[in-house]
Order: sequence, then C-alpha cells, then structure tokens
Amino acid sequence: MPTIKDVARKAGVAPITASRVINDTGYVSESTRQRVRAAIEALGYVPNRVARSLRSKQTHTLALVLTDITNPFWTTVARGVEDIANGAGFSVILCNTDESESKEYSYVQVLLQKQVDGFLLVPAHGASRSVDLILKQRVPLVILDRSVNAAVDTVCSDSEGGAYELTRHLLALGHRRIAMLSGPRDVSTSVDRVAGYRRALAEAGVPVNERLIIYHAFTREGGYAMTTQVMALMPPPTALFAANNFIAIGAFGALREAGKRVPEDVALVGFDDLPPTFMTDPFLTVAAQRVYELAQEATGLLLRRLAGEAPPEPQAIVLPTDLIVRRSSELRIGNG
Repeated sequence: MPTIKDVARKAGVAPITASRVINDTGYVSESTRQRVRAAIEALGYVPNRVARSLRSKQTHTLALVLTDITNPFWTTVARGVEDIANGAGFSVILCNTDESESKEYSYVQVLLQKQVDGFLLVPAHGASRSVDLILKQRVPLVILDRSVNAAVDTVCSDSEGGAYELTRHLLALGHRRIAMLSGPRDVSTSVDRVAGYRRALAEAGVPVNERLIIYHAFTREGGYAMTTQVMALMPPPTALFAANNFIAIGAFGALREAGKRVPEDVALVGFDDLPPTFMTDPFLTVAAQRVYELAQEATGLLLRRLAGEAPPEPQAIVLPTDLIVRRSSELRIGNG
C-alpha cells in the first residue's frame, strides 16, 4: 500500500508538503498541489484515517442505530442522515437492532470502541442502558423519534397530536367503536399515540373501551394479530387506528382475509405514510410524519453539538404531523 513518503517521492516534494496537500493545511503553491494530487492519483494512495483520528481525536464517523431498516420510514431516515452527514464530511455507520435492547447495547459497545464521534439512536425501550452508557462516555447523542428517561437531545414528531387528529377524523365520520392497534407498551411513541386517541374520545364524550386498545409489535405480524383479535369482539369495531405503517399493512391483510371491505365494512387509518410501492387499494388515511426533515434536524443538531455550537442544555425538537385523508376512511356512518 502506498505511503505518504511514496507520494512525496513521486511528486518531488518533501513529505511535510505532501501532508499539507493531503490534509489541506498550510500554504502550498498551486503547481505543487497539482503535482501531489497527480502522484496520489497515479499511486492510488488512500490517507490513513486512523492515524489522523488519533491526532485530531475525531474519526468523522457518526453512528445511526435504528430499530427496523426494512420499514420504509427508517429507510428514509437513514437517507436523510447520510445526506446531511456526508455534506459535512462525516461517514455514517448503520446498525439495525430489530427492537432488541440486548442487540442495541452490543452495537453501542462496539461503536464506542470504534470511537465514533456521535450517536443518532432510536432506543428499543424508554429505560435504555445504551443511553446511560453513551452519556457516561461523554459522547454526543441525539435520540430520534422516541424519548427516554434521560436529559438528552431529542428530535421527534408530535405523536400525541397526530393521533388526536386521526381519531377526531374518525369521530367526525360517525365512528364510536374505534380500535387502537398500538405498538409495545414501553415505547414512547406507543404511549403518546394512545394518549392522543384517548384525548380525542374524551373531548367527544365517547367512553374509552379498554378492550379496544391492544398492544403488540410495530410489525405486519403485530397488525394482523391485533386485527384478528379486535374483529372477534361483539360488536366489532367500525374503525381501526393502526399505530404505524407496518401495523396498518398487517391490519389490511387480516381484514381482507376475513372478507371485510375497507372502508365499506371497516374504516382503517394509520400513523406514518407509505411509499407508492407499499400502497394498497384503497389508499390509506394517515398522520404523515415529516421523515426526511426529522432526519435532517437530528443530524444537524448532532453536528452542532460536535462543533460546540448547540446550547449547553438538552434540546427537544418536535415536528408537526400532516393529516392526509384518503379512501380508507371516506364513508360516513350513523352514530352508535
């Protein structure tokens, strides 16, 4: 592998001059700079980032720890993070935890050993050992989408407000038996979306039926299982609120298998929008999160924290959601 000395020899300059060109430090004439760059190109020289990071105490890498990269929501988040990080000269290491706290903790340990400059983390649970470990190491951290029991920077969507608006939409159509198909009980987004659902029912004077609030995983399988369970109730719900996009896909599959039409027999709404490749007919009414913007805000906040430009106190950025009404909830029904 070519070294900086090889580059200097081929360019006919001193190693310190080659180093200045490679690291873009100090004055070097344009003609000399071009000779060094030509030597780098000819030799296929790759700078030793490890050695540079030992000197600067920065690796110019960020860690992005997500819960389910197969979900298009998180794919969009990853793209947003990478775009902003790359523009600032940082690389991104992506880890997928499958909502596993132990897997998350193992990844965090490895990433700390690799001396990443900062973390963007979606915690599997509210009480996170990973967060505690990162904070003890004094590594900058931004929590994405969810919240934890710690004083730390967070960037999330207004889950409670979005759920409130979706439930109000169903109530305005005449629905009174609305089932809430939630994610895990100990995840903040589940807690917030159930809270928004409860608030809308309370304001409308509709008693909360605890049998219509069910918790499961944020997966298609979870959506299918919860839908099968609530549709067996007597009387069954007239509307389903899926707490994320994958739950909605699972719910739609269970309804179709049971011979139920959407929205003629059951209305279906969901939190998180779906890309066109995931769309089913009828198209889904959703509380859409501003996913790319969320990723940009979180990455920008982390970069400001690394540069010492963020306020000393933890920041909490909450983005609004957008109610998008489509055919899955278009029919009105009589009260009852």
